[in-house]
Amino acid sequence: MDAAPSVSCLPHNAKMSKAKKVIEEAREIKNPELDLFDKGVSTIEEMPGLLNMDYVTRITLSHNRIRVVPPGLANLTNLEILNLANNQIEELPLSLSSLPKLRILNLSINRLYNLPRGFGAFPVLEILDLTYNNLKDDALPGNFFMMETLRALYLGDNDFETLPSDIKNLKNLEILGLRENDLVALPKEIGELTRLRELHVQGNRLTTIPPELGNLDMTSNKAAFRFEGNEWVQPIADQLQLGISHLQDYLKSETYRITYNRYLTNKPAIPPKCVDKEKKVSRIR
Repeated sequence: MDAAPSVSCLPHNAKMSKAKKVIEEAREIKNPELDLFDKGVSTIEEMPGLLNMDYVTRITLSHNRIRVVPPGLANLTNLEILNLANNQIEELPLSLSSLPKLRILNLSINRLYNLPRGFGAFPVLEILDLTYNNLKDDALPGNFFMMETLRALYLGDNDFETLPSDIKNLKNLEILGLRENDLVALPKEIGELTRLRELHVQGNRLTTIPPELGNLDMTSNKAAFRFEGNEWVQPIADQLQLGISHLQDYLKSETYRITYNRYLTNKPAIPPKCVDKEKKVSRIR
């Protein structure tokens, strides 16, 4: 009889021992970068000593099974990059936003329905990725749009229908990702984000674009403005067929301003939701 085939995937405890080994080796040489990608980690407390390694500048904990981020993570005052993508995180501590040097925070592909009050207090955060969670209009705390240092904000694959006018406070924003939400309108204040060079609004329920967005530079070599997958009114659809420069010129025209105001008065029908988001992986409890 043939021998049973060997199993290649590591059991959970073997992966956990790998995580502990990474921690131990990093402590020995005071390595400022911890790579804990896909190490079977369920709780950060399973890695003794991690929360005392205050010299660490970068932690990668993506592709694990973490549900809760402990408040003690804020002890890592030199942390600049934190990658928690593709876990099962359902809640975050407010203390996270007190990290004085954190520049990049990746929380994509998790199970967040809300962010803690005061979450927008990050002093130097530049890139925030919240793609593929369960966030909607009331999930963002009052100070969320006060992060003036933010350069890139990714909110795609969530459940937003609208965004507040406070988005204009993100003065340094260069990239705004809003694809695959349920957006029925864009705030005109996006037009005040003079540094914006990428706007991704594909796959929403949009019908019109505020004329103020014509103030943005949509045509430079570094620009990426994506509008496909929406139910645009015919004048917008026609300009998009001609190209992004035609759209920008049209948005700036008096003709469109009059047309847009007429649409607002008549309130065009809002397209229905076309995707059943209850089947998202992020909904699993």
